Amino acid sequence: MQNLYTAAYACLMTADVDQKLACATQLYAAWQAGQLVRDAAVADEVLAIADPGRPPRPELVHPKQVKQRKLSTPEGRRALLHAVAHIEFNAINLALDAVYRFRAMPDAYYGDWLQVAAEEAYHFSLLRERLAAFDCVYGDLPAHNGLWEQACKTADDVMVRMALVPRVLEARGLDVTPGMMQRLQEVGDTATVDVLAIILRDEIGHVRIGSRWFQYCCEQRGLEADATFRRLIRGVMQTPLRGPFFTEARLQAGFSADELEQLLAMAQDWDNAPA
Repeated sequence: MQNLYTAAYACLMTADVDQKLACATQLYAAWQAGQLVRDAAVADEVLAIADPGRPPRPELVHPKQVKQRKLSTPEGRRALLHAVAHIEFNAINLALDAVYRFRAMPDAYYGDWLQVAAEEAYHFSLLRERLAAFDCVYGDLPAHNGLWEQACKTADDVMVRMALVPRVLEARGLDVTPGMMQRLQEVGDTATVDVLAIILRDEIGHVRIGSRWFQYCCEQRGLEADATFRRLIRGVMQTPLRGPFFTEARLQAGFSADELEQLLAMAQDWDNAPA
């Protein structure tokens, strides 16, 4: 029997892309088969991880240096696919870190996040195949490190991690993906639309997992979830919340209608704030 935390760390720190994809898939299968045990006493100390395992490319740059291109051009579609692939690769590491780092959660929590890691690996594989049609491989274009930077900022508290990574950063993908799909459909790139449809379907489930465990943490601590979420956005994220929101997807992902109204009001307040 393999220790869950040790195995998750090994996969998290794997830099080779193919090995990481295979490892993430195998870990979830091993958990389902009862081949992983949770034993924090024999696992190594939980480490701060400034840099998870990743290949030497892409070059990581400031977000403003990642060029935005029109989806009507092949260059624009290549850039979009590369950017989404980078998000999905980071999402594998984020899911594995959620397993490795937070060791006092119920068994179902670990099954949920191992499932997320495996599904993110599948998404990355789909995107990599699509990139090949544009004569591009992952690493050919620069990318930014914003997702992992937020993982570092939320490494000390599972409640904060569940609030701000799945329910803010990943939930933003629910909002913007339908618009991307529509623009791609208009230019006839149905193959990419099909890939994004799969990702959108699964990401609703991933955000719902974040919502589930955020609410669980709030209940354990006697906190009101909606107010706590807004407090964490203001106090930890300290960046404007962007609308509009894809209401249907967010409702499916565990947001309440009242919560969405509050988030919309927060976004409007930020938009109207003096510079």
